[in-house]
Amino acid sequence: MTIADRWLLPDGMDEVLPPQASRMEELRRALLDLYHRWGYDQVMPPPVEFLDSLLTGTGTDLDLQTFKLTDQLTGRMMGVSADVTPQVARMDAHSMQRQGPVRLCYCTNVLRAKADQHQGGRSPVQVGVELFGHAGLEADLEILHLALASLVAAGADEIHLALGHIGIYRSLVQAAELDVEQERALFEALELKSPGELAARVDESVADPALAGMFVALGHLHGGPEVLDEAREAFAEAPAAVGAALDQLRALHQGVQAQHPEVEPYFDLAELRGYQYHTGMMFAAYVPGYGQALAKGGRYDDTGRAFGRARPATGFSMDLKLLATLALGEPAHDGIWAPAEGEGLREAIAALRERGERVVQALPGQRTGAVEHRCNRQLARIDGRWEPRSL
Repeated sequence: MTIADRWLLPDGMDEVLPPQASRMEELRRALLDLYHRWGYDQVMPPPVEFLDSLLTGTGTDLDLQTFKLTDQLTGRMMGVSADVTPQVARMDAHSMQRQGPVRLCYCTNVLRAKADQHQGGRSPVQVGVELFGHAGLEADLEILHLALASLVAAGADEIHLALGHIGIYRSLVQAAELDVEQERALFEALELKSPGELAARVDESVADPALAGMFVALGHLHGGPEVLDEAREAFAEAPAAVGAALDQLRALHQGVQAQHPEVEPYFDLAELRGYQYHTGMMFAAYVPGYGQALAKGGRYDDTGRAFGRARPATGFSMDLKLLATLALGEPAHDGIWAPAEGEGLREAIAALRERGERVVQALPGQRTGAVEHRCNRQLARIDGRWEPRSL
């Protein structure tokens, strides 16, 4: 192994250096304070859990992203947390067992066996909130408002919000009485966003002409708010659950626009991300210049059923590393440069730090100075007193 090889990090793993590390810590504090003001209690899930608990009710996607290892004490398989949401659902269902709505927030490192287009890198710092115990539209709207407030707090000034509802596709599949293979074929065609492939799979799998037309229409229903009107017409003969899902999307859109008229809305009724996991509305928030969503979430009811307590649930998550790049820019020079020694200097530095000032004291023989250490002021002795002066 060469010296250069010793510097290599595994693909998808990254280190955080100044000034991004400072920006991340500032943003972490700001977001957790924001969630506290909204009534969300912070939790800290463990980095590793037994596999049968960690992956309960999450589907195969999370299974493929989870690093697995054997517990040397028990011989049982364990997994490294790749997504905090199922862990928080376990806390609500089993560890806490509070009555009524429960609001929880978190910020912690996770580790993923592989990256994908939705999740970004393999070692994100996941920050987010979960609201348990309320199935109403008001809970989903609160989550949307808080996700947008989080992006604004991080420095986003142009936000595009994509909304969907997994219940539309689920209801059509149930009405068409598709078997597992037929459903998988339609699912893959919708994911490919290929009208030709979708039409072919519908011809093979859906016998009812009206339902077949609805599946084909589903692949075209994406765009601005007008999509909801088009969907109402396309699904006029659909099961009642489809109409209810469209009503929910319209109400969510109106609620967001009332408080965030600057947010650009987008609807994709064939968005199936997290199909095995989500149960209702889904959303993703984008900012120009970023190729992936900065915030994503939705409704995932009954995840706690496996822990003996099925509960409505809705929430969202973000990668703090990515979020911190929104307003990173040039590192701020805000500090006081102090000489290595001087009469009364130690007491003066201590007093400044007690007031919250950032003071960098030179070491004997040091060649770097104030600029290299991001200081915009310097301690000078004036009339027997140490005073900070602008450089």
